[in-house]
Amino acid sequence: MTGMGTHGSFTRSLIIQRRVIWALFLRETLTRYGRHNIGVLWLFGEPMLFTLGITALWTLLRMSHSSHIPIVAFALTGYSTVLVWRNMPNRLNKAIEIHLGLMHHRNVRPIDIYIARVLLEVGGVTTSFVVLSAVFCTIGWMDPPENILEVIGGWTLMVWFGAALAILVGSVSEHSELFERLWHPITYILIGFSGLGFLVDAMPAAAQKYLLLVPMVNCSEIIRDGYFGSLFVAHYDVLYVVIWNIVLSFFAMIGVRSVSRGTALQ
Repeated sequence: MTGMGTHGSFTRSLIIQRRVIWALFLRETLTRYGRHNIGVLWLFGEPMLFTLGITALWTLLRMSHSSHIPIVAFALTGYSTVLVWRNMPNRLNKAIEIHLGLMHHRNVRPIDIYIARVLLEVGGVTTSFVVLSAVFCTIGWMDPPENILEVIGGWTLMVWFGAALAILVGSVSEHSELFERLWHPITYILIGFSGLGFLVDAMPAAAQKYLLLVPMVNCSEIIRDGYFGSLFVAHYDVLYVVIWNIVLSFFAMIGVRSVSRGTALQ
């Protein structure tokens, strides 16, 4: 009976948390995008425009490391992955301080706010990535992925990395004003080393092993290998990315616990 009672209590808690996260998700969507003009369509319209802009710019400048690499697919896979790991941490930066009033509700916890914001960003960027891929393939600007499962696997690893990083950044920013201010310039520096504008195989051999220490580079290589892997030699280590993600997730949960204790005392 005790076991059944514990199981029932756990199930009810999950149901309540799911409802809380969904309510926060809807609230965040309406707050950020509003009910006017295109409204929630801007959820994926915004990252879509960014990606289209980069694709058009690179196409005009013919920025490609190899004549065999399709520039549209190169730009789409590069910038879409950047949006994943850059947008989520930026949205979670000081997220609890901004929503401190919600902490007075008994069922709302910091992790709920983090998850709702992460889901919003993941939904927008993923929808943009899928829609643009479908449109570009339909109009003949790029070929369909050679290995769709590899693309999904690489995207999943990138989303996991971005979500864990975002929650860690969000929790640290609640304790440090300096970190909040430093994070934005740090992201600009990281963009240059994230695989946005290069393939590892096109870089000097001496630099390749150092570039592969950046987990985002590995994810980009996996996704590009799934799209046009027959046109270049991909370099990545799936296990390395998984270990990075597990470690980030562990510290992110420690950060959430610290933030939860802090809000409970207020």
